[in-house]
Amino acid sequence: MDLLRIATAGSVDDGKSTLIGRLLYDSKSIFADQLEAVEKTSVERGSEYTDLALLTDGLRAEREQGITIDVAYRYFATPRRKFIVADTPGHIQYTRNMVTGASTSDLSIVLVDARKGMVEQSRRHTFLVSLLRVPHLVVAVNKMDLVDWSEEVFEDIRKEFVDYAARLNIADVTVIPVSALEGDNIVSRSENMNWYQGTSLLHHLETVQVASDQNLVDVRFPVQYVIRPHSNDYHDYRGYAGQIASGVMKPGDQVVVLPSGLPSTIKEISTADGPVSEAYPPMSVTVRLDDEIDVSRGDMFVRPNNQPKIAQDFEAMICWMSDKPMSVGQKLMIKHTTKTARALVKELRYGLNINTLHRDEDASGLALNEIGRISMRTTKPLLADEYSRNRLTGGFILIDEVSNNTVAAGMIIDAA
Repeated sequence: MDLLRIATAGSVDDGKSTLIGRLLYDSKSIFADQLEAVEKTSVERGSEYTDLALLTDGLRAEREQGITIDVAYRYFATPRRKFIVADTPGHIQYTRNMVTGASTSDLSIVLVDARKGMVEQSRRHTFLVSLLRVPHLVVAVNKMDLVDWSEEVFEDIRKEFVDYAARLNIADVTVIPVSALEGDNIVSRSENMNWYQGTSLLHHLETVQVASDQNLVDVRFPVQYVIRPHSNDYHDYRGYAGQIASGVMKPGDQVVVLPSGLPSTIKEISTADGPVSEAYPPMSVTVRLDDEIDVSRGDMFVRPNNQPKIAQDFEAMICWMSDKPMSVGQKLMIKHTTKTARALVKELRYGLNINTLHRDEDASGLALNEIGRISMRTTKPLLADEYSRNRLTGGFILIDEVSNNTVAAGMIIDAA
């Protein structure tokens, strides 16, 4: 079975945690003791129903306030597919948490309260989905039971959302009317909305095509670890371990090791289960070469006629994640694939208002959760692609040198 990574998003109280709880419950993916604990807590809080949101809201502060703060990951499977769901916060001050959850997702579910329609946070999260290049977007118009299952209300929201998504170049948008609390259109089709002719949410998640989203053209294999066993039986063994970022690799393929530019041929590819005839993302493998050449962590295997840019100057969009504002001239550490270097923020091109999509070219810095375009220079050349082409070799994080905290997530627009 293949794996689908999902991130939820939406405004506060739109029902994200309840939706995930309903998916887990109706797909029979929770244990009896988990359900008993949720039922007990619901009674203690005076709820008139079993609060399925408690299945994902794990922090004490989340349960006390009835909101999501941290990113909660839940795992479940159906006979067709395995799923990892990231329940991300809706509050504006936790935008960085939403970016974290969506950065590795194949599909994002944006919830909209049918009574409120598309609000500021809906636009914010849809823009972030576009910025992070999440291939598929599902808009779940929730709480349809509170608007009398109105087709007209749903159609107004659907049209507004599709029009907004078109401005952001989101290719695959699916809009589904649901009631997470009642379970309508979550696992099975709702009898209360006979006018809706589409699929249920779970059926869509099971059948959406994600295999074609992988970049299988550009071979990119960042070396994470060099394996040299200290044993007489393996004295001549040299393997290079890492996760394939993109492309397909096979024994016998010609490769070039960057940044040295030395050519070689793949001798063997193996996983924890032994040698394989081919490898593709996101497999973690060990690669052996025919030639004994100098390869270390941070190097990358690529095809001779298909190489990333080797550059120290970059244009990038970043989401600032630190309470201390970003400033021009700031020195940071950059983590890109398996390489770490120092970086300098040379210029802030503009700050971006993600509600209006207006560019503030007079901005002097970025505050917590703000997004902007910067130019930067690194002390070492990085092996990078544009983020729009390759999410793994086009993404990076910035780290504070003193505290070692991650202060920004970035997406490379151009490298020179």
